[in-house]
Amino acid sequence: MNRTQLETLLRQHHREAYLWARQCCGFDGELAKDVVQQVYLKVLEGKAKLKDGQFPKTWLFSIIRFTAIDELRKAGKWSSLESEAELVWEDAEAEEDNYERLVRRLPKMQQEVMLMVFYHDMTLDQTAEVMQLHIGTVRTHYDRGKKRLKEWIEKTRVEK
Repeated sequence: MNRTQLETLLRQHHREAYLWARQCCGFDGELAKDVVQQVYLKVLEGKAKLKDGQFPKTWLFSIIRFTAIDELRKAGKWSSLESEAELVWEDAEAEEDNYERLVRRLPKMQQEVMLMVFYHDMTLDQTAEVMQLHIGTVRTHYDRGKKRLKEWIEKTRVEK
């Protein structure tokens, strides 16, 4: 892919790239801007190359995800999955109609899967590729996340 094609690809997916970076950075907009800038540099300098047969959006999201993880580690804000393993938050606030806030309460892996599928219109296969996980693992996180969100939404409706 030549430089013009790469620039066109980055322009086409800029908004989604920023939103995904923001989500990967714990909704820190300034850090997300830095991550997107670093990703664009990696792409334009040829440090990250699109392989034949790879989907451009999936490829871009993978680079964003891993760049964000690196930046969070540098800032000391990254926690491993073991420390977050399947946290269950039962102390819901009454005002939790805001679905973004509900998604943010999910464990990290479920959050990422749900955001990719629902907010970025990616398939489970594409999500598995971006996260470098087996499709079965992604399906499990997807199903658990949907069930947990459904419970929380129903709970908030009953409380009202």
